[in-house]
Amino acid sequence: MRNILITGGAGFIGSHVVRLFVNQFPNDKIYNLDALTYAGNLANLTDIESANNYTFIRADIQDLDKLREIFTSNNITHVIHLAAESHVDRSITDPLAFVKTNVLGTANLLQAAKEQWQEDFADKLFYHVSTDEVYGSLGDTGFFYEDTSYDPRSPYSASKASSDHFVRAYFHTYGMPIVISNCSNNYGPNHFPEKLIPLMINNIIQRKSLPVYGKGLNVRDWLYVIDHARAIQCIFSNGNTGETYNIGGHNEWTNIDLVHLLCDKMDEKLGREAGDSRKLITYVKDRAGHDLRYAIDATKLKDELGWEPSLQFEEGLSKTIDWFLSNEEWLTNVTSGSYMNYYKEMYHN
Repeated sequence: MRNILITGGAGFIGSHVVRLFVNQFPNDKIYNLDALTYAGNLANLTDIESANNYTFIRADIQDLDKLREIFTSNNITHVIHLAAESHVDRSITDPLAFVKTNVLGTANLLQAAKEQWQEDFADKLFYHVSTDEVYGSLGDTGFFYEDTSYDPRSPYSASKASSDHFVRAYFHTYGMPIVISNCSNNYGPNHFPEKLIPLMINNIIQRKSLPVYGKGLNVRDWLYVIDHARAIQCIFSNGNTGETYNIGGHNEWTNIDLVHLLCDKMDEKLGREAGDSRKLITYVKDRAGHDLRYAIDATKLKDELGWEPSLQFEEGLSKTIDWFLSNEEWLTNVTSGSYMNYYKEMYHN
């Protein structure tokens, strides 16, 4: 029996990974460690919270002594590390919070694992989940590959790049078995509404302004979150130690084209007049250091491990909208008054 620690498991991506592992591996013990900061929400996991192989642990990865206790008392054998501060805008206003969680927190986990495993690495694994943003920005052509040089442009991506380096350092220095994956933008159910797609969905429902940075020409590669969870499970089970795998949706959209598509689909589903939601679009001052384009080449993951996205984007986006429209109570609960003040601070003209 494996004792698998998943960090950040109450968050957006993490909750889908926890659910998949609890259901996929009933003979393993799944420990969900989350600090339950603003983006962590146990309501994301009500369907599996009573499962026999599931345990929730509230803890902060900045607390090394607590991590040591968790590793020892639960005999942790595998780690899937997703816990992170992840919103670029927040990293611009509070970069040190990202250093503390993403860099120091990752180093704490690595150290706790190293001490617990005592260099007996048989049947052990430290899986670090990262982002395509560590690679920097692309022009109109080209893709990010696993050997693309790092060129982070924001405090968020710099902190994730640093955490990637620490993970590789523990592999090369101590022989710790690790894998790293770098993924493109995710979307889907339970997405906290500070990110583009759930922000727009929520604002369209409320008939509020739809803030678009600059001219909306920045390009992102989008992947349905459940496909990302499937990719993590695939790499966890079959990936080669010490390797990096890029995960992408082969699905590039400019921000403004994506917002237009969202508006049109929302109008159709809400029974509003065609073009109604597009009138809510407001162009705001561009974000500092805003990367132009991200695009992932996931050929290695396909060729070596057989993973591919299961959904086309418009199908996944339709499923996502349906989920939010069917879970308005969840959406209301996470959009508090303080969060509305955050809207005003971050998306002013």
